[in-house]
Amino acid sequence: MLYTKRSYRQRFSQRDMVHFQAAYKDTDVDIGIPRQDFKPTVIAAAKKIIENYHRQLSAYIKTDPQFGRSLSPCSPLAVAPEIAHRMAEAARLAGVGPMAAVAGAIAQYTAIDLVGADKEIIIENGGDIYLHSFQPRIIGLNTGESSVFNNRLGLKINQQLCPVGICTSSGTVGPALSFGCADAAVIIARSAIVADAVATAAGNIVRQAEDVKKAAQFAATIPGVLGAVIIAADKIAAWGKVELVPL
Repeated sequence: MLYTKRSYRQRFSQRDMVHFQAAYKDTDVDIGIPRQDFKPTVIAAAKKIIENYHRQLSAYIKTDPQFGRSLSPCSPLAVAPEIAHRMAEAARLAGVGPMAAVAGAIAQYTAIDLVGADKEIIIENGGDIYLHSFQPRIIGLNTGESSVFNNRLGLKINQQLCPVGICTSSGTVGPALSFGCADAAVIIARSAIVADAVATAAGNIVRQAEDVKKAAQFAATIPGVLGAVIIAADKIAAWGKVELVPL
């Protein structure tokens, strides 16, 4: 996984950013915005946005249960909210079910609704990140206590890549569904929605440690993907606009 919430803030203190949590039911995000832009009212606004998208998706899934349970691409109904259509399109590109993109979608939609498309923000939702930064940022990689790479590598994201999604899937860390054994399948993409879906698909490819290269090669074929880092056991593969730094 990517560093999240408190562990992220402790290891990579961003003095220029104010971090706070916003949660609704099973969605719990960490948000960082520039100190000069922070006001207490922002917290309530973020919670309201998250609740709105959670309610939209929950109501739609009641109408279209297949959307919520499918593990392969499926087309949403015409009445589906925009966020569901974006998730379905990302899932089609990656060859997974649309809910594989939900965390990245919530992060991206919340960020843009909260501050707009042009301002700095970082939103982390269960290890999936939407980032718009005007300076380089380092995102730590958590690959689990048994991994030789755990807490030893970070992704340096330069401002030229932003806005960008950095999402991860793991078969060994955390509760997310994965059919593979990757300790971390991290995808960098123009869209956090696409990054989330492709991370799931890439993680599913890793059935043994030697499959890390295959998973990275797969990610390279998906439009909008900028880079990939795949880690399993003592194997690591990287492709694209990836700058790994020691922690």
